[in-house]
Amino acid sequence: MADRIRMDRVRLGAAGGVSRRRFLGVAGAGAAGAVVLGSGGLLAACADDDDSGGGGGGGGSSTITIGYVTPRTGALAPFGEADSFVLEQIRALYQDGIEIGGTTYALKIIDRDSQSDSARASEVAQTLIVDDGIDLMLVSSTPDTTNPVADQCETNQVPCISSVAPWQPYYIGRGADPSDPSTAFDWTYHFFWGLEDIIGVFLAMWGEVDTNQVVGALWPNDPDGNAWGDPTNGFPTPLTEAGYTIVDPGRYTDGTSDFSAQIATFKEEGVQILTGVPIPPDFTTFWTQAAQQGFEPRVASIGKALLFPSAVEALGDIGDGLSTEVWWSPEHPYSSSLTEQSAAELASDFEAEVGQWTQPLGFAHALFEVAIDVLQRAGGPADKDAVVAAIKETNLDTVVGNVDFSSGPVPNVAKTKLVGGQWRTGTDHPYELVIVSNTDLPEVPTGGTLEAIA
Repeated sequence: MADRIRMDRVRLGAAGGVSRRRFLGVAGAGAAGAVVLGSGGLLAACADDDDSGGGGGGGGSSTITIGYVTPRTGALAPFGEADSFVLEQIRALYQDGIEIGGTTYALKIIDRDSQSDSARASEVAQTLIVDDGIDLMLVSSTPDTTNPVADQCETNQVPCISSVAPWQPYYIGRGADPSDPSTAFDWTYHFFWGLEDIIGVFLAMWGEVDTNQVVGALWPNDPDGNAWGDPTNGFPTPLTEAGYTIVDPGRYTDGTSDFSAQIATFKEEGVQILTGVPIPPDFTTFWTQAAQQGFEPRVASIGKALLFPSAVEALGDIGDGLSTEVWWSPEHPYSSSLTEQSAAELASDFEAEVGQWTQPLGFAHALFEVAIDVLQRAGGPADKDAVVAAIKETNLDTVVGNVDFSSGPVPNVAKTKLVGGQWRTGTDHPYELVIVSNTDLPEVPTGGTLEAIA
């Protein structure tokens, strides 16, 4: 088996591929369990309450155990919509094991649901580390999940790779100082974009629409909202320097059911641009109430809540014209280091098997790309210091682009790039995300420019 195991375009649900139905049938999906598969079939299973499973070792006794924590239920559940698809793909790819340095390892992946709760994320991380004895932790989707899991790994000296949270709330939010390298972490590493990137994308989009440059800020009292609203590292200073006026009615609590006070302030101050980083249910509540109360900004560029087709569809007719950042799409010119699928092919397979593509799909797949690459270069999981050294030396082209931990901007962080998109009434789906700004990544083609909300 080659050092880098590839599968010719593993396609779930495609002819010649491993379908979701076939995989679940083989793995016994009706019973909960962390499953290890080998060439002879089912080797082992242990009780679990999540969609866990593994690919296996060709009769060998060595096992690599990876923990994977994401929000599958709760307010952040849209971030986990692609998890089952990606996990099944990776397990099928390595069902006969992974060869590293002459040893064939069974690959066991134990996935856990954070339930969109930071305390729960910390709890399941500790269980994976202490009870399951994982060799490597993967974690994704907002600092509410990445931070408590990474903190457990740092405390327990377990290598951890995370993604899908801007680097500032991940890095600064966990107590590190960008100006002081001595505060960097030893065991935990993260790849994603930063607030400077999303600010640049939003400003580029806003410049395409005629407005009074008065921006209303919808920033919650959570790790993301506090980072976005931070006067030093967040939105206020760059927006002010660019000539925009910020109307900030103050932090609100996640789960707020009445946004009348914020809406009244935005109307009184003449806000024509709305931005913020609410959880999906909160933006649905806000935008519905805004329509009812006559608040009609010309632009609404929202992080987190507007990343997902399901969240925009929940708004009905008032979802048309909303905009957001785009971390990954079928238009991105990248391919998987594991399956050689292009971004377009990965998205197409997902649509054939599950439904409309969603941005976390690319990053969930890329986490496993980085993990497998790291373990191969480390010579296996036995030496944790070697695994960490391999993470630090990662320079890998993935389905979301290049992941290079040597390039900063701070220790423990590798950056990926952003473009901007607008939700418009679609042809194949109720709403489709159109790329409208590509200043940071011109290789991604645009489908037009930002249009004012009708």
